[in-house]
Amino acid sequence: MSYVPETKQNVFKLLRRKCADGPISYRDYIETALYAEKCGYYQRDAERVGRKADRDFYTAESLGKVFAQLVVGASEELLGPERVRQSTFLEIAAEPEQSLLEKASNHPFADNRVLRLGQPIQASGPVVIFANEWLDALPFHRLVFKDGQWRERGVFFQSDELRETILHHPTPEVQAVLQDLPREIEEGYQLDLPLRAEAALADLLAQDWTGLILLFDYGKTLKALLQDCPNGTARTYFRHEAGNDLLDRPGEKDITCDICWTPLETQLKDACLRNITLESQESFLVKRAAKTAEKIVTASAGAFSADRQTLMELIHPANMGQRFQVLWGLKNP
Repeated sequence: MSYVPETKQNVFKLLRRKCADGPISYRDYIETALYAEKCGYYQRDAERVGRKADRDFYTAESLGKVFAQLVVGASEELLGPERVRQSTFLEIAAEPEQSLLEKASNHPFADNRVLRLGQPIQASGPVVIFANEWLDALPFHRLVFKDGQWRERGVFFQSDELRETILHHPTPEVQAVLQDLPREIEEGYQLDLPLRAEAALADLLAQDWTGLILLFDYGKTLKALLQDCPNGTARTYFRHEAGNDLLDRPGEKDITCDICWTPLETQLKDACLRNITLESQESFLVKRAAKTAEKIVTASAGAFSADRQTLMELIHPANMGQRFQVLWGLKNP
């Protein structure tokens, strides 16, 4: 018998239990694969993020102090230096034993709070809320347009193998949004719908805080998801390689999809935030952190600069500049 990692065994036991009465939604499957206590991908004691070969992916925050300096500079530009000095910097979904501001010396904030993935989120008073790839790490639903209607995909066990199926009835969360989806679209069109991201943001916006919210992530508008992504956007990451088999080695691979920016923008508007803007990471860093970016560029003019190289990776369209976006807004007292 081939060796099966303990992580996989534990996740499989949990999934078998959940599937005992029939198929479960992809949302429930992903919830278990990513967040099951001690054995879920984001709950295991393992290093996932970074450029090293044994990590699975890297983020803008992995690039060190430059990204931290730019975020601080943008916060001062958008909120004003005085309000920044009165605010707590609240970082959501930071990796274990890491935080953005530890990379930025002499930050101007009154305090710094760090929340790890899966921890309860509480925000109050004057804050700068920062999240880098938080929403894409949350579970999502999978839909397919089949026989003239949207159907929800699910997961079940056949013997010892996980298999994909179509649920007889959509989950309540999906049922609630079906009226917002087109009734005519290409047969077999797939849609990965990150409804948990909407719920998480709604909880955050309902809390009693004021200040600035900065959401860095990769995503698309609903229109783009329904026009440009016939196979959906869901994928796995393992050792820096993307895959499309979401049922392979649950608990050992990251599972993610592009978030949908359209409802998130609407939520910010409904919460009466102002200056709401969705823009590419390139646009955000060049426009909102211009003074900081200029200092990085001119600090070592005429010589090689690792910081300048990192800045280019963050803003260049061929690297992170266009692949990532930033949704931000201001919440008044």
